[in-house]
Amino acid sequence: MSQAEQQPFEFGQITIEMVNEQSCLLRFADHIDDTVADAIGLVTLRLRDLDGIIDTIPSYTSLLVTFAIEQYDQVAICQQIQSLLNNLDMADIKSRVSREIVIPVYYAEEVGPDLQEVADHCGMTVEEVIQLHSQTTYRAYAIGFTPGFAFLGNTPEVLHVPRKNTPRLKVPTGSVAIAERQTAVYPGVSPGGWQILGRTPTPLVDWQSDSLALIEVGDNVRFEAISQAEFIAQGGQLDGF
Repeated sequence: MSQAEQQPFEFGQITIEMVNEQSCLLRFADHIDDTVADAIGLVTLRLRDLDGIIDTIPSYTSLLVTFAIEQYDQVAICQQIQSLLNNLDMADIKSRVSREIVIPVYYAEEVGPDLQEVADHCGMTVEEVIQLHSQTTYRAYAIGFTPGFAFLGNTPEVLHVPRKNTPRLKVPTGSVAIAERQTAVYPGVSPGGWQILGRTPTPLVDWQSDSLALIEVGDNVRFEAISQAEFIAQGGQLDGF
């Protein structure tokens, strides 16, 4: 369904559920599409402007909100959020301009050990995999499982590959990977079972900034292939595996 064909989002359909004494969960829908993602992104931005909101963690169809218990009890936080929702409409979504983030990537087997395996699985050459992955514009639908880890979709159908049967215990910082219909960048060293195609020298997390993460929900993301020399000149490291 194209953006033009999508039904308008109704903010009145959002439900608020208490998770514990200092967090609640906003459920937007039971399906994934760009309109739902737009609504989640807009509410996330508006909530960050409220006093007493400690953190917001958006996902594909919901938003987890952590608040200061010395400022809100369970009734007060629900009333505050509901008041905010009552004053939003589709015009607010349409007025929000999505950013475009361009991430340079060195695609090569020395930093992308699954590159050839992905090409073989998809019946393509390595060059075709790189070209298709880097020519697609992705949407940031959710953030997790570590700070700065953005779930980006959708990869072209021909690039849909399963996760690895045995996850790696250590995936290097900056690794660019795909799994099923998603792609992502590992912002730090962590375990991971996605298929790794390459690596970016660009930091995904800035601990000194207000936003913390380079990519936020609702952003459009493109990958740009660079050479090994460019990768190293921009601070990239070839070790890690």
